[in-house]
Amino acid sequence: MTDDIDNRKRRFLTQSAAVVGAIGAGFAVTPFLASMQPSAKARASGAPVEVDISRLEPGQLIRVMWRGKPVWVLRRTPEALATLAEVRDKLLDPDSEESDQPEYAHNEARSLKPEIFVAVGVCTHLGCSPTYRPDQRPADLGPDWLGGFFCPCHGSLFDIAGRVYKGVPAPKNLEIPPYRYLTESLLFIGGANEEESA
Repeated sequence: MTDDIDNRKRRFLTQSAAVVGAIGAGFAVTPFLASMQPSAKARASGAPVEVDISRLEPGQLIRVMWRGKPVWVLRRTPEALATLAEVRDKLLDPDSEESDQPEYAHNEARSLKPEIFVAVGVCTHLGCSPTYRPDQRPADLGPDWLGGFFCPCHGSLFDIAGRVYKGVPAPKNLEIPPYRYLTESLLFIGGANEEESA
């Protein structure tokens, strides 16, 4: 008795088994590859952060977390920007020579674009988080106050560009993190900067 072998059926079964095996291998490898991705906690502790600033109103400040620290994104008003030169003589480091900041933020506004200010919201004295005080000449901060950031813990004062005033406990200007613009309305905080200017 002779066996007739149908090669077409054999090829079909072989190919079907190979496809099913490949799909099974894909399902088996997926959890392994997913386990190699950083956890949400790890991403929050150091991964770059994207911030949509399209709805940020003039004078409005938003906070995001990057590397476990608050980062401020502030849209400064033209009036606030005008105060930068007015307070210069009252500042400890008006030219930001001793500051932690990328080279592209080494200007009076300490930013890529003057109207958008990005800074780590941690006081350089003892790590408290200053409050945003845009009001000018309030009773509690005096007639010389033209807006900026006030640390209520020990009384450190920073102007609207995060530059520290003379005679306060904080020794340095606020830190500027590395950031860049992905689009006109999308900031990328924490990644390597590819643009040196706006």
